[in-house]
Amino acid sequence: MSPVLFGGNLIALEKKTGGVRPIAVGYTLRRIAAKCANAYAASQLSDYFSPIQLGVGIPGGCEAAVHATRRYIEAMPDGYVVAKIDFSNAFNSLRKDLMLRSVADKVPEIYRFCHLSYNQPSVLKFENRMILSQEGPHQGDPLGPLLFCLPIHPDLVQPKSELVAGYMDDLTLGGPTDVVAADIDHITAREMQTGLHINAAKCEIISHSPAPRASQFSNFIFLAPHEAELLGAPLVTGSKMDATLDSRHAELNTAINRLSLLSAHDALILFRASFSAPKLMHTLRCAPCAKHPLLKKIDGLLRKGICAITNLDLTDLQWLQASLPVKEGGLGVRRVTSLAPSAFLASAAGTETLQQQLLIRSATAATTDPTVTSVRSTWSSVHGLPCPSGVIAHRQSSWDKPVITSERETLTSSLSDSSDKARLQAVRAPHSGDWLNALPLSACGLRLDDNTIHIAVGLRLGANICEPHQCPCGVVTDAKGLHGLSCKGGTGRSARHHNLNDLVWRALGKANIPSVKEPTGLFRSDGKRPDGLTLIPWKNGKCVTWDVTVTDTLAQSYLSSTSSTSGGAAEAAADRKSLKYAQLAQTYIFVPIAMETFGPLNMAGFQFLNELGRRISQESDDSRECAFLFQRLSMTIQRFNAVTVQGTFAMRTPTEDDISDI
Repeated sequence: MSPVLFGGNLIALEKKTGGVRPIAVGYTLRRIAAKCANAYAASQLSDYFSPIQLGVGIPGGCEAAVHATRRYIEAMPDGYVVAKIDFSNAFNSLRKDLMLRSVADKVPEIYRFCHLSYNQPSVLKFENRMILSQEGPHQGDPLGPLLFCLPIHPDLVQPKSELVAGYMDDLTLGGPTDVVAADIDHITAREMQTGLHINAAKCEIISHSPAPRASQFSNFIFLAPHEAELLGAPLVTGSKMDATLDSRHAELNTAINRLSLLSAHDALILFRASFSAPKLMHTLRCAPCAKHPLLKKIDGLLRKGICAITNLDLTDLQWLQASLPVKEGGLGVRRVTSLAPSAFLASAAGTETLQQQLLIRSATAATTDPTVTSVRSTWSSVHGLPCPSGVIAHRQSSWDKPVITSERETLTSSLSDSSDKARLQAVRAPHSGDWLNALPLSACGLRLDDNTIHIAVGLRLGANICEPHQCPCGVVTDAKGLHGLSCKGGTGRSARHHNLNDLVWRALGKANIPSVKEPTGLFRSDGKRPDGLTLIPWKNGKCVTWDVTVTDTLAQSYLSSTSSTSGGAAEAAADRKSLKYAQLAQTYIFVPIAMETFGPLNMAGFQFLNELGRRISQESDDSRECAFLFQRLSMTIQRFNAVTVQGTFAMRTPTEDDISDI
């Protein structure tokens, strides 16, 4: 059974440079065990690998390799080179006996599991064929990187080059031409022992001077620094930087065209989380591209993508708001022009110690990075602040926070209308944007249709969502569609109330707290009842009774408070509820749950729901329950906002006369 249990399904992925990368997806039990073994072994071997092998157990190892190599290339004199070594089919060529022997020597605690996994050929299924894995670790095995790096690490310690950086099967050497050539000879001599063979046709030599004449480099590709990249990131400003950013622009354009085939909710989540700034993050963190003109072109494409997905035409101010983080009132689709300096500086600061270790043998590389110094100086002068230092400089948020603050102040100062100020205050309130963080799962009631996304995003950004028209109540509705949120004759208000109350009631049930909706028998002179009551005490021996209400953030009666303080309308509505049920407070804990159409909650309601989420987590042992509860509430508000806005359209059934005229 071992060859089958430790085999898997084979997936053939096409490489960008051509060829096929076989990925073996092992079976669940094997992968769980391998992940546990890898977590233990990586923690034990991080000091053993550092600072040469950066692919296992070294946080920020990839970025450190790029930064250190860039610094070395910028400072190296004539007669020095940097060599990028490529191995042919490396993972599938490494000898298994050498791999298992190194495990027994360095981490014997996991040897029995590794021996069981690789002591004999395993069965890999590809379509209707069976392939036997004879050599090397599987690409796709959680232990694969560690099992590959462990046996070849002694060979990485031997080179005499000034710069030696390995990232799994990617090896970078830097130093005088003859020293680098001698190290390549040593690696070639070890081919029979390791099973790894240098693929000279894909190896590169980077040098400021003309191509070196050493025979070891005869089949290598010669590149000038501005033409080179390492681990997917361009090293210096030049043609390679242009090509990389242009390629990202083309990929983003393709992604936007394909996202149009999906529902708006799916497309928005994918665009924000995968295809916008996250797609560029590795380049932004590793390469000094902060002032590159192509970043503005990419920002323009990001704006186009948001407009296409949400079916909105955004102004410059609305796009500025959309590019802010969700908690700041935006959509979380960050502009790469504002993000680039923060990403680069945080990466450089976070990997500085590791860079110094990689460059410790270099006599030419400066102790400080002049490129980073220049970007830091620009950042400090733009924001009028000293640069973050120490541990906080390692966090990208430390560099990004002043950028966000500046953009938010620019946005706020540009808003003159009180309704726009109230809107911005409201969408920045805690949990107002939780609907943007929810996964679009239909089974959980968390999927919004295309029209709802159009209205929800439009209301959040203050964009035009419809043509001006007359509401059935007789009031003229403007292009922003705001009248429907407060229309007294609007549709969906009763259904919204019942849905929100039902969510609270069901949440209490998940927390194992029995409760009833609209309880009878509670003392009130006018006979009205609150929305619910727990049947067991909530706190201090008292049961809790609650009442839900929703009020419009931009209603004229609230603008004076909501334009200056977020949640002003919710607090006013909560105060009215507390006064209405004041007699119940003598016997019960009364909690008003007041929500606004743009998301803010009253403080008492927020504290109650937060505690309710914590109690659900105690029952389910899932720490995300509180977030899930707020997401459902936020989704309900957005869904019924769309209902009320659409209720302002005078819809009528065609008559026979209409049909005869067609």
